Amino acid sequence: MKLGIVGKGGVGKTTVSALIAEAYTQQGKRVVAIDTDSNPNLGVSLGLTLDETEAIPVLPRALIIGTGSGTSAASLLSEYGRATPAGATLLSAIRVTEAGAGCTCGGHATVRSLLGAALEEQADVALVDMEAGLEHLSRSGGTLAHADVLLVVMEPSRKSVITAARTVALAEELGIPRTYAVGNKARLPEDAEFFADRCAEYGVPLAAVIPYDREVAEADRAGLSLGSERAEAVRAAVGEVLSFLDGVMSPSH
Repeated sequence: MKLGIVGKGGVGKTTVSALIAEAYTQQGKRVVAIDTDSNPNLGVSLGLTLDETEAIPVLPRALIIGTGSGTSAASLLSEYGRATPAGATLLSAIRVTEAGAGCTCGGHATVRSLLGAALEEQADVALVDMEAGLEHLSRSGGTLAHADVLLVVMEPSRKSVITAARTVALAEELGIPRTYAVGNKARLPEDAEFFADRCAEYGVPLAAVIPYDREVAEADRAGLSLGSERAEAVRAAVGEVLSFLDGVMSPSH
C-alpha cells in the first residue's frame, strides 16, 4: 500500500504518520516512511535523535527509478534509507538548508518516481509524510499521483475540515482512488461530534478520530518520540485507522 498523509500545518500530521508507521511494523509489515517536509522531523517522531535525523542523506533530485533507469528502489533504500527505533526505514526526500536554494520540485519528482516504481517489492507499506498545504497535489505532476490512499489529518476547526474538503477534490482530479480524513487532537465527545457533523456538511469521508492526549503534546514539546508505552487511547485510535485502511484496501471493497 502506498499511503500519503497530508494536512494543514500544526494538525499533528507527522506524529500521526509516525504512529501509523510504527503500528504497521508491529504487525510485521515492512514499512518505508518518506519525509517530504522541507523542514524534516519525521525521524525524531520515529525515535531517532535530532542529530541522527539531520545526518540522513537526502534523496537525489529528479531521479527516475525503475526498469531501464539504472536505479532500483532496492539500491535507493540501501544507500539512503535509515532504520529507526520504531521499525520503519526512513527516507529523507527534501531538506532546505540555505536561503535562496531554489524550489524543491526535483525532490518531489523523485518521490513520485519512487512511488510509481516497484517499491512494493521492498515494502508492504510506503508511507509519505507530506509538507503542510495543498501544493503537493499539483507540483511536478502531483507528488502523490501514484498513492493508493490519501489520509488528510484535521484538527477540530472548521478551517481544517474545509482544507480536507479541498484536498478530497484535488485528489480526485489527480486520480488518487481513495481519500479519507482523520480527526486529531479530539477532546471527546464534543470534538468527535464536531468532526462527524462538519465532515458530513462538507462531504469529507471520515475514517477515524484520534483523541487529544497530554503525553503526545509533551513529547512534541520535548522533541522526542512518544514511546511505546504511552498514550494508550491514541494508539488504540491509530489501530482503528489501520483497521479502516485494511477494509478499504481489501479486494472485496
